[in-house]
Amino acid sequence: MEHLYTYMIFFLLLGVLAVPYWIRVAKNRRESEAKFRKHTQGGSLTPVTLHPHIDLANCIGCGNCVAVCPENVLALVDGRAMIINGLKCVGHALCAEVCPVQAITLGFGTPKQGMEIPYYDDNYQTNVEGLYVVGELGGVGLIKNAVNQSIKAISHLATKKRNAANEYDAVVVGAGPAGMAAALALHAEKLRYVVLEQDSIGGTIYHYPRQKLVLTSPVNLPLHGTLKASEISKEELLDAWQEIVKGFKLNILTNHKVDGIERLASGFLVKAGGKDWKATNVLLAIGRRGSPRKLGVKGEEQPKVAYRLIDTKSYQHKHILVVGGGDSAVEAAVGLASQSGNTVTVSYRREAFVRLKEKNEERINEMMKTNKVKVSFNSNVGEIRARTVTLVGPDGTTSEIPNDFVFIFAGGELPTELLKKAGVRLRGAEMESKAA
Repeated sequence: MEHLYTYMIFFLLLGVLAVPYWIRVAKNRRESEAKFRKHTQGGSLTPVTLHPHIDLANCIGCGNCVAVCPENVLALVDGRAMIINGLKCVGHALCAEVCPVQAITLGFGTPKQGMEIPYYDDNYQTNVEGLYVVGELGGVGLIKNAVNQSIKAISHLATKKRNAANEYDAVVVGAGPAGMAAALALHAEKLRYVVLEQDSIGGTIYHYPRQKLVLTSPVNLPLHGTLKASEISKEELLDAWQEIVKGFKLNILTNHKVDGIERLASGFLVKAGGKDWKATNVLLAIGRRGSPRKLGVKGEEQPKVAYRLIDTKSYQHKHILVVGGGDSAVEAAVGLASQSGNTVTVSYRREAFVRLKEKNEERINEMMKTNKVKVSFNSNVGEIRARTVTLVGPDGTTSEIPNDFVFIFAGGELPTELLKKAGVRLRGAEMESKAA
């Protein structure tokens, strides 16, 4: 009888501990499968840039990759790791690092999605000898990734023979994180270089909204060492860049937009700021945004329409429309809705947000619940008037809302012509030709 009681207590404790666990497992599995189906139907399953490729034959379903992914890109579906929201992937690459059986590698998307990504090798050199592409232009996001790519590209570039016929060993285009890292690496190698930036030091980051968090993990820079902050705002990072430029006397020229890159027998001729720059190598670190993509609707030329937001505090007690459904659009909407007296509406052509970073998704959902931000899904801008904006629904119905300012975040147009004239092959074109 004593043994019977012992067994009963054992199975009772087992049930108390195991049942809740298996309920959670079943719930997580149902949620993962639901997300998988949702994003498959919504077309947001496959990432457009660098993302994990999972070998299902080797995957053991340990869930390590799911646990470390900060953007919730992965989940366990039918006992195997699967991408459930690819458009959220920004290339952290943590999943590949923690996989115990090396079932995850990093690669690019389909030919259709990869059409605007330049081809490059393991050293970030394109098919054109001496022309390198790093950072967002090459389809890889995150400051840390861009910095590491620049350092590796310069390390490769430094092994080449110098050409006395050229004024510079390297011209770097862009003074964002990738360009800054390249400048430091070139400086450390004692190479002749110049960095050409069309705007200000910081590149695209300079135009981010105030106080936006732009760095989420430590970054190691040549000469300078580690930027140790786990989270750093736009302003703090720009201040750090300025101190680095002054401290090491980096050769960076702002307000020099590159208009063309020509191949020469000795290297390249870079045209910028009305001058010619001859270099043996060129490193493109200009980001993917390029020129802002416009909607092409009536009234878009008005002064109240903008394609970037720098200071949300400048807008109070206004009716504001934000167009777009990516991180930049949501960050702008949240920032504007946090100011006094603003009425903020977001117009997005899809039925739901499908490619937001986790923190941004949480913030916009909270704003929607508290009615601080109104989101008009499945809508497009029909016309922008002096005091109103017309939105068009999927069935053609229109609605007119009061409006003082319009911020459009429809992405940017990649400098494709610049790349093509330089002879750079695009990754998607290469993939399609192989598939033909």
